[in-house]
Amino acid sequence: MASHASALKAHRQNVVRRERNRQMRSRLRTALRNIRAAIDAGDPGGVKDALRDTISLVDKMAGKGIIHRNAAARYKGRLAKRMTRRSAA
Repeated sequence: MASHASALKAHRQNVVRRERNRQMRSRLRTALRNIRAAIDAGDPGGVKDALRDTISLVDKMAGKGIIHRNAAARYKGRLAKRMTRRSAA
């Protein structure tokens, strides 16, 4: 365990940041799960708004460094692909 005051403070900061990042990642995963379920259910009205909100959340997470920007692009691309495939069918 750290013994210097600055190291103790850094440890406290890391604990807070880790917990915040875990909450944000959990929020992101829940949003992704919900939008996938909505797309599969085929509710076109609610899906558009939910997709916009989810993509916004993905962009925020990438901007904060919680997920990698390539992972964010992959999530958005797969959601858009799933949406167009469902709307075409």
